[in-house]
Amino acid sequence: MDRVSIRLLGGFSVTVNGVRRDSLFSRSRKGTSLMICLVLQNGKPVSIQRLIREIWNSRVSSNPENAIKTMVSRLRAILNEASPGLGNCIQAQQGGYSWVNVPGAEVDVITFLRLTAALRGTPGEEERLLLYRRIMEVYRGDLTQTGDLVNGVIQSSWLHREYLEAAYAYVRWLQKNGQTEELCRVCRQGLQVDELDDFFRIELIRAEAENASGQTEAEESPPAVYQRMADTGIVLQGYVDEIRSALTAWDRERKGPFFCDFEAFRQICTIQMNNLERLGSSLFLGVIMVAGRDQELSSVSRESAMAGLQEILRRGLRKGDIVTRYAADSFAVLLPTVDYTTGSLVIERIENAFYQEYANHTVVMRHRISSLVEIPLEEAFPPESPEN
Repeated sequence: MDRVSIRLLGGFSVTVNGVRRDSLFSRSRKGTSLMICLVLQNGKPVSIQRLIREIWNSRVSSNPENAIKTMVSRLRAILNEASPGLGNCIQAQQGGYSWVNVPGAEVDVITFLRLTAALRGTPGEEERLLLYRRIMEVYRGDLTQTGDLVNGVIQSSWLHREYLEAAYAYVRWLQKNGQTEELCRVCRQGLQVDELDDFFRIELIRAEAENASGQTEAEESPPAVYQRMADTGIVLQGYVDEIRSALTAWDRERKGPFFCDFEAFRQICTIQMNNLERLGSSLFLGVIMVAGRDQELSSVSRESAMAGLQEILRRGLRKGDIVTRYAADSFAVLLPTVDYTTGSLVIERIENAFYQEYANHTVVMRHRISSLVEIPLEEAFPPESPEN
C-alpha cells in the first residue's frame, strides 16, 4: 500500500512513498481547485451546484453538471496515476461529491481540521500539549491558492485564524511553564506564517530579552519597554477579538439579504463594484416595482403591497444580496456574481412568489435588471486549454 501525503498548506505537493508526483496535477488547475474544495469540507458532501459556484462563480458552459462530472473523472484519473486507487478518495454522493481519505493517504488540511477540533474539546493538559505540537508541525503556511476558488481567500483566512488561536494558546502555555527555547521557535515559525503579527514579534523579543539578561526566576520581569509592548499587544488583540466576534455574530443571526437605506446602498455598491471589477466578477442591479393592474394604487394599497414584497424579498433573495427601498413603489437590489440568465432566474423566483400571494389582487409586479460590472467576454467564455 502506497504512503501518500498531500500538502495544501504552505505550498502544494503530492508525495507517494517519498517521491514527488505533484507535476501530474499541473495538467488541470481546476482539478486541483476541485480537490481543495472537497478536502475543505472534511468528508461532508458538496453539491454539484455549490461546486459550480465555488469554481466557476456561475460562469460555466451550457451544461455545467456535465462539466463537473468531466472534471471529477479527470481528477480521479490523475490521482490514480499518482497512486493506484487514490482516485477512490473522491466519492459520489446524491447530487454531489465528497473527499474521504483512502488507507495510506493523508491530507494536511484534513489533519489540521481534526487537530483543531480536538483542541476545542476538553483534552487533558498532556494531550493538549501534544495537539499544540502537532498543529505546529502540520500548519506550514496558508492554504494554496489556485485563483479559481471564489471563496479561496476567505477559506484560507479562516484556517489562518484557527492556526493563530492555537499558536497563541501554545505560546502562553510555554511562557507560563518557562519553556523559553520552544517559545522562541514557535514565535519564529509564527512570523514565517504571518510576518506582521505583533503577538509573535513581542513575545519573541521578550523571550530573547529574558535570555540575554540571564533571568531564570519566574517572578523576575523583563525590561519595562518589552512589558509595555506585550501589554499593548494583548489589548490590541482584545479589540480584534471583540470586533470580530460582534461582526460574525451579527452575520450568523442574519437571514436572507441585507436591507439598508439608499445612501448605504450606494456606498456598498461602490465598494462591490471596485472589488468585483478587480476580481473579474459581475454585479447586477435589479429594480422591482409594484403597480395597479387597471388603475393607480392608493397609498394604503401600495404600502400593503410593498410590505408584502419586502417579506418575499427577505425570504427569496440570497444572503449576499443588498436591498433598498428606492421609491414609494419600488425596491432596488444588488445581485453579485450573477449573469443575465441567473440574475433573471433570481428575479423570476421573486415574481412567482409574489403572484402566489397576490393571485387575485389588482396589484402587479414589474422588474428590470441591468449590469453594473460585467465579465469580459474572454473571461466569461475562456478558450479550452489543459488548465481549464
